[in-house]
Amino acid sequence: MGFQRFVALGDSCTEGIDDPYPGRQLYRGWADLVATRFAQDEPNLLYANLGVRGRRLDQIIVEQIPTAIDLEPDIVALFGGGNDLMLTRGFSAEVVAKRVRAAVRLLADCAPTVVLFTLSDISTRMPIVRKMRWRIEAFNEAVREAAETYGALLVDLWPDEAAQDLRYFGRDRLHLSEHGHRRVAAHMLNTLQVPFEQSWLEPLPGAPAEPNFIAHARWVWESVLPSARTRVLNYLTGRSSGDGYAPKRPELLPVLADERDTWSPMPGSA
Repeated sequence: MGFQRFVALGDSCTEGIDDPYPGRQLYRGWADLVATRFAQDEPNLLYANLGVRGRRLDQIIVEQIPTAIDLEPDIVALFGGGNDLMLTRGFSAEVVAKRVRAAVRLLADCAPTVVLFTLSDISTRMPIVRKMRWRIEAFNEAVREAAETYGALLVDLWPDEAAQDLRYFGRDRLHLSEHGHRRVAAHMLNTLQVPFEQSWLEPLPGAPAEPNFIAHARWVWESVLPSARTRVLNYLTGRSSGDGYAPKRPELLPVLADERDTWSPMPGSA
């Protein structure tokens, strides 16, 4: 018997941003893919996705974890932390580590199976933020320690060399593309020892594109500068890019094809 009650928590990655359903203004993402695979083994699977773009760990603890506890899942997956690392001011590795431990402790008390994710190294594909590498390493170490302390399963994305291939990411080089979400789903299923579509882990055909100066300049103009302005404004006003957005699937519901078409609106980003 497979899992029966699956709850996914987190930020834009859990919501599925930059992986739209083909031909529809809706997002899919790794969590939807995992839920669909679980449903093949357990047709009565119930699935909730509480992920909201822009959410930091402290917001996930307050907004999403109480709901997850009420849903009484037998498996929860938390993919978050990236927005904590992107803070322009006031970043503290110690504070982030405390938030990680608090979140995992609460989840371990509510579900027999807890799945955590480390982050890949975005500094290698975004030259102007290479100084963030130490933040990612500190966060990943906190996740590893929390997984060991509370008996959670760890999906370690840090060593995956696919992170160096921009085709696994959207135009902003931050959010996962369709290929990236499939790869994360495959890593999670592999960690759970659940058979999955092997092509999701196969390298993409051909050589990765090497961005030239013009490509870097376009990326800075179209993605970096607008995002930086938004983050500074949010910091000054106390807002989040996810304000006004609700979880795309806040209740445990069966995984049915016609319902998957109604999960998440695409406009905006985290």
